[in-house]
Amino acid sequence: MRKMFFLFILLLSFKGFSQDTSSAEDSLEIRKIYDMALLNGQAYDWLEHLSLKIGPRLSGSVNAQRAVEYTKKELEELGLEKVWLQPVMVPKWIRGTKEYAFIETAPGTSRNVNIAALGGSVSTPAMGTKAEVIEVQGIEDLEKYGEEQIKGKIIFFNRPMRADLINTFAAYGGCVDQRYKGAAEAVKYGAVGVIVRSLTHRLDDFPHTGSMTYEDLPVEKRIPSAAICTNDAEYLSSLLKLDKSVKLYMKINSEQLADVQSYNVIGEITGSEFPDEYIVVGGHLDSWDLGDGSHDDGAGVVQSMEVLRLFKEINYKPKRSIRVVLFMNEENGLRGGNKYAEEVKRKKENHIFALESDAGGFTPRGFSFDTGDAQFNQIESWKKLFEPYLIHQFHRNGSGADIIPLKNGSVVLAGLRPDSQRYFDHHHSDNDTFEAINKRELELGAATMASLIYLVDKYGFKTISTQQEPKM
Repeated sequence: MRKMFFLFILLLSFKGFSQDTSSAEDSLEIRKIYDMALLNGQAYDWLEHLSLKIGPRLSGSVNAQRAVEYTKKELEELGLEKVWLQPVMVPKWIRGTKEYAFIETAPGTSRNVNIAALGGSVSTPAMGTKAEVIEVQGIEDLEKYGEEQIKGKIIFFNRPMRADLINTFAAYGGCVDQRYKGAAEAVKYGAVGVIVRSLTHRLDDFPHTGSMTYEDLPVEKRIPSAAICTNDAEYLSSLLKLDKSVKLYMKINSEQLADVQSYNVIGEITGSEFPDEYIVVGGHLDSWDLGDGSHDDGAGVVQSMEVLRLFKEINYKPKRSIRVVLFMNEENGLRGGNKYAEEVKRKKENHIFALESDAGGFTPRGFSFDTGDAQFNQIESWKKLFEPYLIHQFHRNGSGADIIPLKNGSVVLAGLRPDSQRYFDHHHSDNDTFEAINKRELELGAATMASLIYLVDKYGFKTISTQQEPKM
């Protein structure tokens, strides 16, 4: 019994020594990753080309195809084992000539306002749409007015993002339904058009577009839907408090065309020990056609590419196969994410981890995870390795839209979580430009992602039984 006791003490001591040694090794490896990203990073240059030389990358557009060709070429130049294009059919919606709108307070008295068609909106009639306006604070308010008051009018959804929520994504989630489903609901009451307050905390003149749906409504019954900038939303709301007879005119020139073929861009470093276990890191290559899509999601694209480049530069040879996936059509269909998941299932590939960057290129604060208790506890044990870089937020509250289709009960999903306070100043608007990108913040995000991928690759994910301490 005494020998067994000393053997157990020796085992614990060895285990503690082993853990300390591993922690020191991991700390040094992560330091190498950050040094390489900050001193010799490539992400910023890639993003400059993607944003300024190519520009906005709406699904199905010429620029989207140019982005596919450019990123494929850059991945090939990294010397990865595999680089390929995964075909996917995507919707092709075009905005047409710039939208025009004005508020009319009396015949011949008007003021122009800034609007942008929502992605997927139908056009107005050739002469535009002009009608009185009813302001509501959300979809639930429509029933209060009913068809008698709404028929023949334009619905103005004016619920703002809540300013008291520190998590700006929670604020966004609290009012995005009026943008996405507003037209589909308003048409049930006879509305002839919809305008939606732009989803941003900032008061400015930039209308913020985004996806919307008509659900299964026949084309001939669909009504035009547009975002209005926050400054003009405030102005219109003030006018309506004084005069309910105010009219809004809007002209939208958008068109929905037939689906076209596009591609996910995929590159892989094949694992040295477990080549059939896959780790994915990615962002979405498409963007809206306003601005140049630098934060949404050019930043995530180049950060994901940078993860594999960093491993090559520091001569890290992963145990598992690591893939970068640049998804197409996240913004208005999620076709790329669904296609990738379909192919994974068809080929019966074993994916153990997927990490997405789709929250802007701002200073990284941590990660969100969609996983079970055992895996999350293991991940939390790595948190101290990130604290020297001020990465300290590890939460269980989601991952990323493109990787959600991979969810199967065993794969761990994660999302990079940068500081979000400025993200919705730029999101889906003309203000999402390369000038809004900070080089150092972008590079810190790439290094943070690479560090987490390194730890997942080195240790994998243990089962509950292997995490239990030995019993006396």
